[in-house]
Amino acid sequence: MRKEDKAILIEKIKDTLAQYSCVYLTETTALNAEKTVDLRRAAFKADVKVLVVKNTLLKKAMEQSDVDYSGLYPALVGNTTLMLSNTGNAPAKLIKEFRKKKEVQPALKAAFVEETVYMGADQLDALTAIKSKNELIADVVALLQSPAKNVISALQSGGNKLHGILETLSNKE
Repeated sequence: MRKEDKAILIEKIKDTLAQYSCVYLTETTALNAEKTVDLRRAAFKADVKVLVVKNTLLKKAMEQSDVDYSGLYPALVGNTTLMLSNTGNAPAKLIKEFRKKKEVQPALKAAFVEETVYMGADQLDALTAIKSKNELIADVVALLQSPAKNVISALQSGGNKLHGILETLSNKE
């Protein structure tokens, strides 16, 4: 491959990396063609981009990026399949679901999520437990609504009791 072609590929990979906040490095060499197609379909449905890249080109693109991916460099050995997403736990959930359905599994090498590097397949459970930005916002909104709901329900129940007492007193006379 000519230097000019490599430079163009590196620039494309760098641009693609810039579009996503979460980078997963996996190995899918154990998957046959049918299972690879199944993985790509599942990734498309989960809004996860799957790319197979050369390690040297990926490393150069990461080095040129504004984000510090240096923690992922040790995982750039063997065949590497990139899984890119803007939701931190989406690729991890995808890998976990795929493992349940298929006998052969994609192996997690490393992940870069929320500026944190996770190394090794044993980190998959931790990665699936990460909450997405929308889930965290929903939790905060629920926490903020809880006291207001308690006050409103207390006021409403107090009004009902007072109304009941006044009605009982008016009926006695």
